[in-house]
Amino acid sequence: MNRWRSTDLRRARYLVPVAVMLLLTAFQYRQSWPTGWIPRPYREGLPTAANGIRDRGFTFCRLLYKDVRYEEMGHGWNTDYPGSDYNFLDRLEELTTARPAKWGDGQPGNAVVRSTQEELYECPFVFMSDAGTAGFNEAEVAQLRDYLLKGGFIWADDFWGERAWQHFAGEMGRVLPEYPIVDVEPDHVLMSALYVVDEVPQIPSIQWWRMNGGRGTSERGRDSATPHLRAIFDGEGRPLVMMTHNTDIADGWEREGEDYDYFLRFSAEAYALGINLVLYSLSH
Repeated sequence: MNRWRSTDLRRARYLVPVAVMLLLTAFQYRQSWPTGWIPRPYREGLPTAANGIRDRGFTFCRLLYKDVRYEEMGHGWNTDYPGSDYNFLDRLEELTTARPAKWGDGQPGNAVVRSTQEELYECPFVFMSDAGTAGFNEAEVAQLRDYLLKGGFIWADDFWGERAWQHFAGEMGRVLPEYPIVDVEPDHVLMSALYVVDEVPQIPSIQWWRMNGGRGTSERGRDSATPHLRAIFDGEGRPLVMMTHNTDIADGWEREGEDYDYFLRFSAEAYALGINLVLYSLSH
């Protein structure tokens, strides 16, 4: 937030309420999840109430994939899991009129799905983290393609540098070879779907940020100096895949209650872009 331009009153008008809301509660009740911690068993499938009926509220679906390469400080599919997913659902409910799904025990409706599960088709929104490590076999490619062309959506986050980009772009080229990857310009409607976001924030992992004394945000130096928001649209302009490259948006959610300075600098922007992207994907 210290990067706000003093003259950018339009942006401040939208982000200041977000920051105030987050600040009032971030250090009161945010759950703290140890790095790399995975609940066992993690919940696959979709939220179901105690009576066995599927909860049709918004579910934060995370894709469980096989990692085929390693990225420094990454954990594969479960990077930032489950804290980012839980916290985002809480904030989505606070900052919008959306009603998140819940499990039968009252826990937030985040879910883990595999690309070959039938439950994938009931997820209008699927999130991927550490996306530059993901690899898909032929069956997964076919089902992901079918899912996306039938109305599904994937957001890929937290992959840094040219090698990670080329790898993920190659995997998406196998899934959707007929559609190009394009840059989302600052004046695109999703950048003001609810909050005005005039640039893609570069958010480093909290571990990297601490190791560097809170100086800088590019985890790969010159190789990741510029954050990107890129997308694949179908022939009618519907978003199929969104990619936040050279930034870790989900860490701004996961770590909001752990470090006051990190929170002030990154969390409001992380939630603003995240909520915009979810609302845009669900309405287009």
